[in-house]
Amino acid sequence: MTHGYDSGRLNLPFTGICTFARSPYQPDWSALDADVAILGAPYDAGTQWRAGARFGPRGVREASTLFSFGHAGAYDHEDDVTYLEGVRIVDMGDADIVHTDTETSHANIRKGVEAALKAGTLPVTIGGDHSINIPCIEAYEGQAPFHVLQIDAHLDFVDVRHGVTRGHGNPMRRASEKPWVSGLTQLGIRNVSSTAREGYEDARARGSDILSVRQVRKLGPEATAARIPEGVPVYITIDIDAFCPSIAPGTGTPSHGGFLYYDVLEVLQQVARSHKVVGIDLVEVAPDYDPTGSTSILAAQVLLNLLGFIFAKG
Repeated sequence: MTHGYDSGRLNLPFTGICTFARSPYQPDWSALDADVAILGAPYDAGTQWRAGARFGPRGVREASTLFSFGHAGAYDHEDDVTYLEGVRIVDMGDADIVHTDTETSHANIRKGVEAALKAGTLPVTIGGDHSINIPCIEAYEGQAPFHVLQIDAHLDFVDVRHGVTRGHGNPMRRASEKPWVSGLTQLGIRNVSSTAREGYEDARARGSDILSVRQVRKLGPEATAARIPEGVPVYITIDIDAFCPSIAPGTGTPSHGGFLYYDVLEVLQQVARSHKVVGIDLVEVAPDYDPTGSTSILAAQVLLNLLGFIFAKG
């Protein structure tokens, strides 16, 4: 993480140009040289109700500047660890989105993730609606198999509805079809759902492990994380509507009864300790529905903490 203290500039969060956590901007995707590459995927034409997640990458980037004060790393007194110390993050900018053209937009997102993988860096994609997970997962074609951890209010396991196969209700079904996806763990699924009973039966028949918020809380973070098969790499997809709208109202399909901050953070910490994380996306932040900016701040904070856990030393 870059800072200005050593150069004599205060460089406060509200100054300068917004990249994720004030990291260097690298628009040349053939020249990526970092531990983490941030890609914006501002596509929200896959949503079935309230649009606005196209502004998610901008909102999360802006919020992330809050955590870019000039400290070398982020010290956590509870863990007695300085996270993100020496971790090189670059911001790739956004994949090119062509309005009304899902196929081309998704293809451009896939190219960005593929560029990060080719460079040997960890791809972190900020959506956009949850359909952007589809090209993210497709970018791993030819890679070693991995498990998908989904944190979400909704199952997103619709096969086809009115001819739509690549909307924000389809990504986990599309992921389950990929030979390089070895299984799914779906956490936070709750209440009246966008998926019918048949969808749940289909998901379980295909090996999905589905837990509600209350079931995760009853199990606790360690037991929840332990349900992911031992030793397998993990791709993490986080829909911000997994969180309770009392702390994350800025999303298109809010669902009450969601996770609170530490519910998710402690599971992520356990997963990062026990598994190699091969990719991340965070989706469905729609800043205009939250004038306080709290949802974007939550998203940025979750991502930065997760990256801290992944690259923790020792």
